Order: sequence, then C-alpha cells, then structure tokens
Amino acid sequence: MSDKAAQLKAFERLLIIMDELREQCPWDKKQTMESLRHLTIEEVYELGDAILDKDLEEVKKELGDVLLHIVFYSKIGSETNAFDIADVCNSICDKLIDRHPHIYGDVVVKDEEEVKRNWEQLKLKEGKSSVLEGVPKSLPAVVKASRIQEKVAGVGFDWEEPEQVFEKVEEELAELKVEILKGDQDAIESEFGDVMFSMINYARFLKINPENALERTNKKFIKRFQYLESKAKDLDKSLKDMTLSEMDVFWEEAKLL
Repeated sequence: MSDKAAQLKAFERLLIIMDELREQCPWDKKQTMESLRHLTIEEVYELGDAILDKDLEEVKKELGDVLLHIVFYSKIGSETNAFDIADVCNSICDKLIDRHPHIYGDVVVKDEEEVKRNWEQLKLKEGKSSVLEGVPKSLPAVVKASRIQEKVAGVGFDWEEPEQVFEKVEEELAELKVEILKGDQDAIESEFGDVMFSMINYARFLKINPENALERTNKKFIKRFQYLESKAKDLDKSLKDMTLSEMDVFWEEAKLL
C-alpha cells in the first residue's frame, strides 16, 4: 500500500469511528457545535504547548485531537445537510488554488513577502470589505495585535525600517511615562496598550513571534519560581517568611540551571 493510500485509509477509519460514536455513544450524540467550541480551543492550546516544548510525540497526539474536532463538526454539519467533510476539504482546496496563482496560474512572485501581499489583495477581490475581517474577535490580544499588523502590512501599510519601529516604541514609552506622572488610570491603561502594540510590531521586524517569546519567558519564570519553592521547602520555610534577599539567592541559582 502506498503512503497516500495508507493515509486515506486511516482517514476513512476515523470517519467510520466518528459515525459510530455519533450513533452509539451517549456523550457524542449530545454534542453540538456550541458545546464543542471551548473544547476545540483547549485542544489547539494543548497543541501549541506541545509545539513550543518540541515534543513531537505529543504534537502527533494533539494533532489527532484537533483533527477529531474537525471531523466532529463536519459530522454535525452533515446531519442538517449544511456541509460534510468532503465540502470542508473541497472548500480549503479551492481556496488554496485561488490564493496561489503563482503555483496554479501565471503570476510570478519573487519572494515570501510578495506571496503574503498577493494573498491579502486576493481576499479583498473575493468581496471582503476590509483586510481585517479575517482576524477573529475572540483571539487573545497579543495574537490579535500580531495578526492585525501582519494583515495591514500585507497591503502596504507598514514601516520601512526596524529603526523606525523602535523609535515608535520609545515614543510610546515616553507618552506612558507622562500619563503615569499625571496619575490618570484610564490614560495609563491606554498608553500601556500602545506600548504593547508597538512592541508586538517591533517583534515582527525582528522576525520574532511575540506570543512564543512571552510564553518562553512564562515557562522560564515558572521553572525558576518552582526551584525557589523547592529550596524553601528543603529549609522547611514558607516563602512568606523569607526575605527578598534570601529568595534572591535561590533565584540566581535557578538562573544557572
């Protein structure tokens, strides 16, 4: 059996199992798109964690969970004749062909950036009134800011040099400092948001994913803090009873690990 045939057989097996579960399992029979939504979001985050951890075995498992949800939604859609898994597959195939005229047409592109610009222009030709329509409202703010900036850059609304973006970061920091001195909490929050937005934009110019960078720092902090907790436990002490100087000794040790 060829690799492609084996892949199709495995996918068919999943579709058959989904049919059986929907017909026979009390839990699966009760599910709706709405009831699955929060679970799907959770599965995608778990996949994201596995990717950041570079745990390929876990990536494989989490991809399976995400694929199950896609098949599940398609099964539910088929029950009202709205769509089925074939419609889902054909829809994305058609989109990919339409959005890659440099592969399936006679358009010539010179690099990745030109591909992204063409992608956004093609979306506007499809009837979208704004390049920002494709940014989900429920995205976490850091990811949303990053996607907004990528999309507007795709139609030419962008800085020319990284230095200009860093100057904007410095400008926003100065404005934040002014509002902090004034003590206006609402204005402080607004300016803080501007600082974050400009930093996220600068990350794009540095070719850094800001969400990944922040999560990397989160993981680093958790590891160091848990080391501090374990050392306090070894001394039979509560962190609340330790001085900052005592904690700092273990914190510096943790940084060497």
